Amino acid sequence: MYIKIDDLTGSEVASLLEEHLHSMTLHSPPESIHALNLDELKKPEITFWSAWEKEVLAGCGALKELNPEHGEIKSMRTSSSHLRRGVARRLLEHIMEEAKQRGYQRISLETGSMDAFEPARRLYASFGFQYCKPFSDYIEDPNSVFMSKEI
Repeated sequence: MYIKIDDLTGSEVASLLEEHLHSMTLHSPPESIHALNLDELKKPEITFWSAWEKEVLAGCGALKELNPEHGEIKSMRTSSSHLRRGVARRLLEHIMEEAKQRGYQRISLETGSMDAFEPARRLYASFGFQYCKPFSDYIEDPNSVFMSKEI
């Protein structure tokens, strides 16, 4: 598997992000969906990566700079054809390494509180992320959990 910075112009990536947003609507009420669409992911403070096995898209993830010391993980998604193959783990390792190289002191994320998000919460916890209060512009929401890690 190789991971590359992605310019978000490929149809495979657009389809995976569409699947990601659709999945969020199945598990979260509209006011609790914080996933970014294609245009929002193109903002200069966001770096987006795609993970590939040969020519097949395996997953994606992004890092948003909140300030020079704090980054946020966004748009983590594994293609349904690559579930349970370590794609999310590899992407998370890659994003965390980039955060360290940027000099961030902390990396945080928001994910759902529902059962569908339990695998994601377990993954983040296995990397040392701990539950925290809302950060940045987030507010308390029973459908969201917030996690953070000092790096």
